[in-house]
Amino acid sequence: MPNMRMDKNPMPEQAPDVRNKNFLEVTLGYTPEAAMDEAQRCLNCKNKPCMQGCPVSVKIPEFLTYMKDGDFEGAYQKIKETNALPAVCGRVCPQEKQCESKCVRGIKGEPVAIGRLERFAADYHMANVEDKIEVPEPNGKKVAVVGSGPSGLTVAGDLAKMGYKVTVYEAFHTAGGVLMYGIPEFRLPKDIVQKEISNLEKLGVDIETDVIIGRTLTVDELLNDMGYDAVYIGSGAGLPNFMGIEGESLNGVYSANEFLTRINLMKGYKFPEYDTPVFVGKNVAVLGGGNVAMDAARCAKRMGADNVYIIYRRGKEELPARAEEVEHAEQEGVVFKLLQNPTRIIGNDEGWVTGMEVIHMELGEPDESGRRRPVPIEGSEEFLEMDTVVVAIGQSPNPLIRQTTEGLDTNRKGCIIADDNGKTTKARVYAGGDVVTGAATVILAMGAGKKAAEAIDRELNS
Repeated sequence: MPNMRMDKNPMPEQAPDVRNKNFLEVTLGYTPEAAMDEAQRCLNCKNKPCMQGCPVSVKIPEFLTYMKDGDFEGAYQKIKETNALPAVCGRVCPQEKQCESKCVRGIKGEPVAIGRLERFAADYHMANVEDKIEVPEPNGKKVAVVGSGPSGLTVAGDLAKMGYKVTVYEAFHTAGGVLMYGIPEFRLPKDIVQKEISNLEKLGVDIETDVIIGRTLTVDELLNDMGYDAVYIGSGAGLPNFMGIEGESLNGVYSANEFLTRINLMKGYKFPEYDTPVFVGKNVAVLGGGNVAMDAARCAKRMGADNVYIIYRRGKEELPARAEEVEHAEQEGVVFKLLQNPTRIIGNDEGWVTGMEVIHMELGEPDESGRRRPVPIEGSEEFLEMDTVVVAIGQSPNPLIRQTTEGLDTNRKGCIIADDNGKTTKARVYAGGDVVTGAATVILAMGAGKKAAEAIDRELNS
Protein backbone atom coordinates (compact mmCIF):
# COMPACT_ATOMS: atom_id res chain seq x y z
CA MET A 1 0.00 0.00 0.00
CA PRO A 2 1.23 3.53 -0.74
CA ASN A 3 2.32 5.76 2.10
CA MET A 4 -0.52 8.31 2.24
CA ARG A 5 1.21 10.79 4.55
CA MET A 6 0.51 14.30 3.23
CA ASP A 7 3.95 15.85 3.66
CA LYS A 8 7.41 15.01 2.33
CA ASN A 9 10.12 13.50 4.46
CA PRO A 10 12.09 16.53 5.65
CA MET A 11 15.56 17.06 4.21
CA PRO A 12 18.32 17.17 6.86
CA GLU A 13 20.31 20.43 6.67
CA GLN A 14 23.15 22.23 8.37
CA ALA A 15 21.89 24.76 10.91
CA PRO A 16 21.61 28.23 9.30
CA ASP A 17 23.98 29.96 11.75
CA VAL A 18 26.59 27.26 11.05
CA ARG A 19 26.29 26.89 7.29
CA ASN A 20 26.40 30.63 6.55
CA LYS A 21 30.05 30.53 7.64
CA ASN A 22 31.20 27.57 5.51
CA PHE A 23 30.99 26.33 1.93
CA LEU A 24 30.00 22.75 2.79
CA GLU A 25 26.82 21.40 1.25
CA VAL A 26 23.74 22.83 2.96
CA THR A 27 21.41 19.85 2.47
CA LEU A 28 22.74 16.56 3.79
CA GLY A 29 20.62 14.02 1.89
CA TYR A 30 18.13 11.33 2.90
CA THR A 31 18.98 8.20 4.83
CA PRO A 32 18.11 4.90 3.06
CA GLU A 33 15.11 4.52 5.37
CA ALA A 34 13.81 8.01 4.60
CA ALA A 35 14.33 7.47 0.86
CA MET A 36 12.34 4.24 0.84
CA ASP A 37 9.60 5.81 2.95
CA GLU A 38 9.36 8.83 0.64
CA ALA A 39 9.24 6.64 -2.48
CA GLN A 40 6.29 4.80 -0.94
CA ARG A 41 4.29 8.04 -1.29
CA CYS A 42 4.22 7.55 -5.09
CA LEU A 43 0.84 6.29 -6.36
CA ASN A 44 2.39 4.94 -9.59
CA CYS A 45 -0.22 6.73 -11.70
CA LYS A 46 -0.97 5.05 -15.02
CA ASN A 47 -0.75 8.27 -17.03
CA LYS A 48 2.53 9.33 -15.31
CA PRO A 49 1.85 13.09 -15.12
CA CYS A 50 5.18 13.73 -13.39
CA MET A 51 7.05 12.69 -16.54
CA GLN A 52 5.28 15.42 -18.50
CA GLY A 53 7.14 17.98 -16.41
CA CYS A 54 10.62 16.52 -16.96
CA PRO A 55 12.62 18.06 -19.86
CA VAL A 56 14.74 14.89 -20.20
CA SER A 57 11.86 12.42 -19.72
CA VAL A 58 13.17 10.54 -16.68
CA LYS A 59 10.98 7.46 -16.09
CA ILE A 60 9.98 8.69 -12.67
CA PRO A 61 7.42 6.09 -11.49
CA GLU A 62 9.74 3.30 -12.64
CA PHE A 63 12.76 4.60 -10.73
CA LEU A 64 10.58 5.20 -7.66
CA THR A 65 9.44 1.57 -7.78
CA TYR A 66 13.06 0.49 -7.45
CA MET A 67 13.49 2.95 -4.58
CA LYS A 68 10.47 1.52 -2.73
CA ASP A 69 12.08 -1.92 -2.81
CA GLY A 70 15.47 -0.66 -1.63
CA ASP A 71 17.09 -1.33 -5.02
CA PHE A 72 18.90 2.00 -5.13
CA GLU A 73 21.29 0.97 -7.90
CA GLY A 74 18.36 -0.14 -10.05
CA ALA A 75 16.77 3.27 -9.46
CA TYR A 76 19.99 5.02 -10.52
CA GLN A 77 20.30 2.98 -13.71
CA LYS A 78 16.69 3.75 -14.63
CA ILE A 79 17.33 7.52 -14.18
CA LYS A 80 20.58 7.26 -16.13
CA GLU A 81 18.75 5.91 -19.19
CA THR A 82 17.62 9.45 -20.02
CA ASN A 83 19.49 11.77 -17.61
CA ALA A 84 23.25 12.13 -18.04
CA LEU A 85 23.73 14.11 -14.79
CA PRO A 86 21.40 12.77 -12.06
CA ALA A 87 23.56 13.89 -9.11
CA VAL A 88 23.55 17.41 -10.53
CA CYS A 89 19.84 17.52 -11.40
CA GLY A 90 18.85 16.13 -8.02
CA ARG A 91 20.45 19.19 -6.46
CA VAL A 92 19.82 22.16 -8.73
CA CYS A 93 16.73 21.44 -10.84
CA PRO A 94 13.58 23.43 -10.02
CA GLN A 95 11.53 20.27 -9.48
CA GLU A 96 8.76 22.29 -7.82
CA LYS A 97 8.06 23.89 -11.22
CA GLN A 98 8.62 20.75 -13.27
CA CYS A 99 8.06 17.10 -12.33
CA GLU A 100 6.79 17.72 -8.80
CA SER A 101 4.34 20.37 -10.01
CA LYS A 102 2.53 17.61 -11.95
CA CYS A 103 2.48 15.08 -9.08
CA VAL A 104 -1.10 14.27 -8.02
CA ARG A 105 0.00 14.00 -4.38
CA GLY A 106 0.53 17.75 -4.52
CA ILE A 107 -3.20 18.43 -5.01
CA LYS A 108 -4.09 17.91 -1.35
CA GLY A 109 -0.64 17.83 0.23
CA GLU A 110 3.01 17.95 -0.77
CA PRO A 111 4.18 16.19 -3.95
CA VAL A 112 6.57 13.25 -3.78
CA ALA A 113 10.14 14.54 -3.25
CA ILE A 114 11.28 13.39 -6.69
CA GLY A 115 14.38 15.60 -6.77
CA ARG A 116 15.60 14.48 -3.35
CA LEU A 117 15.16 10.83 -4.35
CA GLU A 118 17.02 11.37 -7.62
CA ARG A 119 19.89 12.86 -5.64
CA PHE A 120 19.83 9.96 -3.17
CA ALA A 121 20.04 7.36 -5.96
CA ALA A 122 22.94 9.19 -7.62
CA ASP A 123 24.83 9.66 -4.35
CA TYR A 124 24.31 5.99 -3.45
CA HIS A 125 25.75 4.94 -6.79
CA MET A 126 28.78 7.22 -6.48
CA ALA A 127 29.53 5.96 -2.97
CA ASN A 128 29.01 2.25 -3.57
CA VAL A 129 29.37 1.30 -7.23
CA GLU A 130 32.36 1.46 -9.56
CA ASP A 131 31.24 2.64 -13.00
CA LYS A 132 31.73 0.11 -15.78
CA ILE A 133 31.77 2.14 -18.95
CA GLU A 134 31.62 0.37 -22.30
CA VAL A 135 33.07 2.33 -25.21
CA PRO A 136 30.90 1.80 -28.31
CA GLU A 137 32.21 0.90 -31.73
CA PRO A 138 33.26 4.05 -33.64
CA ASN A 139 30.93 5.00 -36.48
CA GLY A 140 33.59 6.98 -38.36
CA LYS A 141 32.04 10.40 -37.82
CA LYS A 142 33.12 13.19 -35.51
CA VAL A 143 31.36 16.13 -33.86
CA ALA A 144 32.74 19.24 -32.14
CA VAL A 145 30.94 20.62 -29.09
CA VAL A 146 31.51 24.24 -28.05
CA GLY A 147 31.15 24.64 -24.29
CA SER A 148 31.25 22.08 -21.48
CA GLY A 149 28.22 23.19 -19.50
CA PRO A 150 25.14 21.00 -18.98
CA SER A 151 23.97 21.27 -22.58
CA GLY A 152 27.40 20.51 -24.08
CA LEU A 153 28.07 17.62 -21.69
CA THR A 154 24.68 16.08 -22.49
CA VAL A 155 25.05 16.22 -26.26
CA ALA A 156 28.64 14.95 -25.99
CA GLY A 157 27.63 11.97 -23.87
CA ASP A 158 24.66 11.01 -26.01
CA LEU A 159 26.65 11.21 -29.25
CA ALA A 160 29.58 9.30 -27.78
CA LYS A 161 27.23 6.46 -26.86
CA MET A 162 26.16 6.36 -30.52
CA GLY A 163 29.76 5.86 -31.65
CA TYR A 164 30.66 9.43 -32.62
CA LYS A 165 34.12 10.80 -31.89
CA VAL A 166 33.33 13.89 -29.83
CA THR A 167 35.65 16.73 -28.86
CA VAL A 168 34.45 19.38 -26.41
CA TYR A 169 36.09 22.81 -26.56
CA GLU A 170 35.99 24.80 -23.31
CA ALA A 171 37.15 28.42 -22.90
CA PHE A 172 37.99 28.09 -19.19
CA HIS A 173 40.83 26.07 -17.71
CA THR A 174 38.36 23.61 -16.14
CA ALA A 175 35.44 21.81 -17.78
CA GLY A 176 31.93 22.06 -16.38
CA GLY A 177 30.69 25.48 -17.46
CA VAL A 178 28.09 27.06 -15.19
CA LEU A 179 28.12 23.94 -13.01
CA MET A 180 31.66 24.89 -12.00
CA TYR A 181 31.73 28.69 -12.10
CA GLY A 182 28.13 29.68 -11.42
CA ILE A 183 26.67 27.36 -8.78
CA PRO A 184 28.26 27.57 -5.33
CA GLU A 185 29.98 24.64 -3.65
CA PHE A 186 27.37 24.61 -0.89
CA ARG A 187 24.66 23.84 -3.46
CA LEU A 188 26.64 21.65 -5.86
CA PRO A 189 29.96 20.15 -4.73
CA LYS A 190 32.49 20.37 -7.55
CA ASP A 191 33.81 16.84 -7.11
CA ILE A 192 30.38 15.60 -8.23
CA VAL A 193 30.62 17.60 -11.45
CA GLN A 194 34.16 16.38 -12.11
CA LYS A 195 33.10 12.76 -11.52
CA GLU A 196 30.45 13.09 -14.22
CA ILE A 197 32.98 14.68 -16.59
CA SER A 198 35.49 11.90 -15.87
CA ASN A 199 32.87 9.32 -16.92
CA LEU A 200 32.41 11.14 -20.23
CA GLU A 201 36.15 11.02 -20.85
CA LYS A 202 36.14 7.27 -20.14
CA LEU A 203 33.42 7.01 -22.78
CA GLY A 204 35.89 8.47 -25.28
CA VAL A 205 34.97 12.17 -25.22
CA ASP A 206 38.00 14.47 -25.59
CA ILE A 207 37.89 17.77 -23.69
CA GLU A 208 40.13 20.61 -24.81
CA THR A 209 40.31 23.47 -22.28
CA ASP A 210 41.60 27.03 -22.78
CA VAL A 211 40.16 27.09 -26.31
CA ILE A 212 38.05 30.14 -27.17
CA ILE A 213 35.88 29.45 -30.22
CA GLY A 214 35.89 32.66 -32.20
CA ARG A 215 39.51 33.40 -31.27
CA THR A 216 41.60 30.24 -30.94
CA LEU A 217 39.47 28.51 -33.58
CA THR A 218 36.33 29.46 -35.48
CA VAL A 219 33.24 27.38 -36.21
CA ASP A 220 34.12 27.47 -39.92
CA GLU A 221 37.60 26.12 -39.20
CA LEU A 222 36.10 23.26 -37.20
CA LEU A 223 33.87 22.34 -40.14
CA ASN A 224 36.11 23.07 -43.11
CA ASP A 225 39.70 22.62 -41.91
CA MET A 226 39.41 20.11 -39.09
CA GLY A 227 36.89 17.82 -40.73
CA TYR A 228 34.11 17.79 -38.17
CA ASP A 229 30.83 16.48 -39.57
CA ALA A 230 28.78 18.74 -37.29
CA VAL A 231 29.25 21.38 -34.61
CA TYR A 232 27.07 21.87 -31.54
CA ILE A 233 27.21 25.28 -29.83
CA GLY A 234 26.39 25.14 -26.13
CA SER A 235 28.44 28.12 -24.97
CA GLY A 236 25.80 29.46 -22.59
CA ALA A 237 24.99 33.05 -21.67
CA GLY A 238 28.09 34.42 -19.99
CA LEU A 239 27.87 38.11 -20.89
CA PRO A 240 26.50 39.97 -17.85
CA ASN A 241 23.78 42.58 -18.13
CA PHE A 242 24.06 45.89 -16.28
CA MET A 243 21.48 48.49 -15.36
CA GLY A 244 23.18 51.43 -17.03
CA ILE A 245 23.05 53.59 -13.91
CA GLU A 246 25.65 56.02 -12.59
CA GLY A 247 28.52 54.43 -10.66
CA GLU A 248 28.56 50.93 -12.15
CA SER A 249 32.25 51.33 -13.06
CA LEU A 250 33.33 51.97 -9.46
CA ASN A 251 35.66 49.63 -7.60
CA GLY A 252 33.57 47.24 -5.53
CA VAL A 253 30.95 46.72 -8.25
CA TYR A 254 30.87 43.17 -9.64
CA SER A 255 28.78 41.38 -12.17
CA ALA A 256 27.36 38.26 -10.58
CA ASN A 257 29.32 36.22 -13.16
CA GLU A 258 32.65 37.64 -12.04
CA PHE A 259 31.78 37.46 -8.36
CA LEU A 260 30.66 33.81 -8.52
CA THR A 261 33.47 32.74 -10.87
CA ARG A 262 36.13 34.15 -8.55
CA ILE A 263 34.58 32.40 -5.58
CA ASN A 264 33.47 29.07 -7.12
CA LEU A 265 35.78 28.13 -9.96
CA MET A 266 38.84 30.01 -8.71
CA LYS A 267 38.21 29.14 -5.03
CA GLY A 268 38.31 32.71 -3.80
CA TYR A 269 36.73 31.52 -0.55
CA LYS A 270 40.04 29.78 0.24
CA PHE A 271 42.21 32.90 -0.21
CA PRO A 272 45.17 33.12 0.35
CA GLU A 273 45.53 29.34 -0.10
CA TYR A 274 44.22 30.00 -3.61
CA ASP A 275 45.49 33.29 -4.99
CA THR A 276 42.11 34.72 -5.96
CA PRO A 277 41.19 37.73 -3.81
CA VAL A 278 37.53 38.72 -3.66
CA PHE A 279 36.76 42.04 -2.01
CA VAL A 280 33.66 41.82 0.18
CA GLY A 281 33.04 44.73 2.52
CA LYS A 282 30.86 45.04 5.57
CA ASN A 283 27.70 45.90 3.61
CA VAL A 284 26.85 44.11 0.34
CA ALA A 285 23.95 44.79 -2.03
CA VAL A 286 22.91 42.19 -4.60
CA LEU A 287 20.70 43.60 -7.35
CA GLY A 288 18.18 41.09 -8.70
CA GLY A 289 15.80 38.39 -7.53
CA GLY A 290 16.71 35.21 -9.41
CA ASN A 291 18.66 32.12 -8.41
CA VAL A 292 21.94 33.80 -9.39
CA ALA A 293 21.16 36.68 -7.04
CA MET A 294 20.45 34.22 -4.21
CA ASP A 295 23.75 32.42 -4.89
CA ALA A 296 25.69 35.70 -4.87
CA ALA A 297 24.04 36.90 -1.66
CA ARG A 298 24.63 33.63 0.17
CA CYS A 299 28.26 33.58 -1.00
CA ALA A 300 28.77 37.15 0.24
CA LYS A 301 27.47 36.13 3.65
CA ARG A 302 29.94 33.24 3.76
CA MET A 303 32.76 35.54 2.65
CA GLY A 304 32.37 37.54 5.85
CA ALA A 305 29.97 40.39 5.05
CA ASP A 306 28.07 41.63 8.10
CA ASN A 307 25.00 42.74 6.17
CA VAL A 308 23.85 41.34 2.83
CA TYR A 309 20.82 42.77 1.05
CA ILE A 310 18.79 41.54 -1.91
CA ILE A 311 17.42 44.61 -3.68
CA TYR A 312 14.54 43.76 -5.99
CA ARG A 313 12.02 46.05 -7.63
CA ARG A 314 9.02 43.77 -7.20
CA GLY A 315 7.53 41.97 -4.19
CA LYS A 316 8.25 38.58 -2.66
CA GLU A 317 5.53 36.84 -4.67
CA GLU A 318 7.23 37.96 -7.88
CA LEU A 319 10.74 36.73 -6.99
CA PRO A 320 11.83 34.44 -9.85
CA ALA A 321 14.23 32.43 -7.65
CA ARG A 322 13.31 28.98 -6.35
CA ALA A 323 11.31 29.12 -3.13
CA GLU A 324 13.87 26.87 -1.45
CA GLU A 325 16.71 29.24 -2.33
CA VAL A 326 14.80 32.25 -1.02
CA GLU A 327 14.01 30.39 2.20
CA HIS A 328 17.64 29.33 2.67
CA ALA A 329 18.85 32.89 2.05
CA GLU A 330 16.44 34.28 4.63
CA GLN A 331 17.46 31.63 7.17
CA GLU A 332 21.11 32.53 6.64
CA GLY A 333 20.55 36.20 7.44
CA VAL A 334 20.18 37.77 3.98
CA VAL A 335 17.87 40.80 4.20
CA PHE A 336 15.34 41.33 1.40
CA LYS A 337 14.73 44.95 0.43
CA LEU A 338 11.76 44.46 -1.85
CA LEU A 339 9.92 47.03 -3.96
CA GLN A 340 13.12 49.06 -4.23
CA ASN A 341 15.17 49.88 -7.31
CA PRO A 342 18.72 51.35 -7.50
CA THR A 343 19.02 54.71 -9.20
CA ARG A 344 22.77 55.31 -8.75
CA ILE A 345 25.85 53.90 -7.04
CA ILE A 346 27.94 56.40 -5.07
CA GLY A 347 31.72 56.32 -4.56
CA ASN A 348 34.52 58.22 -2.82
CA ASP A 349 37.43 60.17 -4.31
CA GLU A 350 39.50 56.99 -4.59
CA GLY A 351 36.85 55.38 -6.81
CA TRP A 352 35.44 52.87 -4.29
CA VAL A 353 31.79 52.23 -3.56
CA THR A 354 30.47 53.94 -0.42
CA GLY A 355 26.74 53.66 -0.93
CA MET A 356 23.81 53.63 -3.30
CA GLU A 357 20.57 55.45 -3.82
CA VAL A 358 17.34 53.49 -4.26
CA ILE A 359 13.81 54.56 -4.99
CA HIS A 360 10.79 52.78 -3.55
CA MET A 361 8.34 51.14 -5.95
CA GLU A 362 4.73 50.06 -6.07
CA LEU A 363 3.15 47.47 -8.35
CA GLY A 364 0.97 48.76 -11.17
CA GLU A 365 -0.72 47.03 -14.09
CA PRO A 366 0.68 43.74 -15.51
CA ASP A 367 3.38 44.04 -18.20
CA GLU A 368 3.90 41.78 -21.23
CA SER A 369 5.27 39.02 -18.97
CA GLY A 370 2.04 38.98 -16.97
CA ARG A 371 3.69 40.32 -13.81
CA ARG A 372 2.57 43.62 -12.32
CA ARG A 373 4.82 46.42 -13.51
CA PRO A 374 6.89 48.18 -10.80
CA VAL A 375 6.27 51.93 -10.76
CA PRO A 376 8.56 54.41 -8.91
CA ILE A 377 7.06 56.37 -6.03
CA GLU A 378 8.01 59.99 -6.56
CA GLY A 379 10.07 61.50 -3.75
CA SER A 380 10.81 58.16 -2.04
CA GLU A 381 14.57 58.08 -2.70
CA GLU A 382 16.72 56.61 0.08
CA PHE A 383 20.48 56.36 0.66
CA LEU A 384 21.96 53.01 1.69
CA GLU A 385 25.53 52.63 2.94
CA MET A 386 27.33 49.95 0.88
CA ASP A 387 30.85 48.67 0.29
CA THR A 388 30.14 46.12 -2.45
CA VAL A 389 27.47 45.88 -5.15
CA VAL A 390 26.81 42.70 -7.15
CA VAL A 391 24.68 43.11 -10.28
CA ALA A 392 22.62 39.94 -10.91
CA ILE A 393 19.97 41.03 -13.41
CA GLY A 394 20.62 38.44 -16.13
CA GLN A 395 23.11 37.40 -18.78
CA SER A 396 23.27 37.29 -22.57
CA PRO A 397 25.29 35.10 -24.95
CA ASN A 398 28.81 36.28 -25.67
CA PRO A 399 28.78 37.85 -29.17
CA LEU A 400 32.13 36.36 -30.19
CA ILE A 401 30.78 33.25 -31.93
CA ARG A 402 28.09 35.06 -33.90
CA GLN A 403 30.57 37.75 -34.94
CA THR A 404 33.03 35.20 -36.34
CA THR A 405 30.61 32.75 -37.98
CA GLU A 406 29.12 33.36 -41.44
CA GLY A 407 25.48 32.40 -41.90
CA LEU A 408 24.62 31.99 -38.22
CA ASP A 409 21.52 34.06 -37.49
CA THR A 410 20.76 35.52 -34.05
CA ASN A 411 17.82 37.44 -32.60
CA ARG A 412 17.81 40.97 -31.22
CA LYS A 413 19.07 39.71 -27.84
CA GLY A 414 22.07 38.03 -29.42
CA CYS A 415 20.73 34.50 -28.94
CA ILE A 416 21.37 31.99 -31.73
CA ILE A 417 18.21 31.14 -33.68
CA ALA A 418 17.57 27.39 -33.69
CA ASP A 419 14.53 25.15 -34.19
CA ASP A 420 13.15 22.72 -31.61
CA ASN A 421 15.83 20.20 -32.52
CA GLY A 422 18.67 22.71 -32.22
CA LYS A 423 19.25 23.16 -35.97
CA THR A 424 20.54 26.66 -36.77
CA THR A 425 20.50 28.65 -39.99
CA LYS A 426 24.03 27.43 -40.80
CA ALA A 427 24.44 23.98 -42.34
CA ARG A 428 25.70 21.24 -39.97
CA VAL A 429 25.64 23.62 -37.00
CA TYR A 430 23.35 23.02 -34.04
CA ALA A 431 22.89 24.99 -30.81
CA GLY A 432 21.06 24.67 -27.53
CA GLY A 433 20.81 25.80 -23.94
CA ASP A 434 21.27 29.38 -22.78
CA VAL A 435 22.97 30.46 -26.02
CA VAL A 436 19.56 29.91 -27.69
CA THR A 437 17.08 30.65 -24.91
CA GLY A 438 18.99 33.16 -22.82
CA ALA A 439 19.71 32.37 -19.18
CA ALA A 440 17.51 29.43 -18.09
CA THR A 441 17.87 26.24 -16.04
CA VAL A 442 20.36 23.37 -16.10
CA ILE A 443 17.72 20.77 -16.93
CA LEU A 444 16.30 22.78 -19.87
CA ALA A 445 19.81 23.05 -21.31
CA MET A 446 20.23 19.30 -20.92
CA GLY A 447 16.90 18.70 -22.64
CA ALA A 448 18.06 20.81 -25.57
CA GLY A 449 21.27 18.78 -25.74
CA LYS A 450 19.34 15.50 -25.88
CA LYS A 451 17.13 16.70 -28.73
CA ALA A 452 20.11 18.04 -30.67
CA ALA A 453 22.06 14.78 -30.30
CA GLU A 454 19.15 12.87 -31.83
CA ALA A 455 18.82 15.44 -34.64
CA ILE A 456 22.55 15.38 -35.42
CA ASP A 457 22.47 11.59 -35.59
CA ARG A 458 19.47 11.68 -37.96
CA GLU A 459 21.12 14.21 -40.26
CA LEU A 460 24.50 12.51 -40.42
CA ASN A 461 22.93 9.14 -41.12
CA SER A 462 20.22 10.27 -43.56
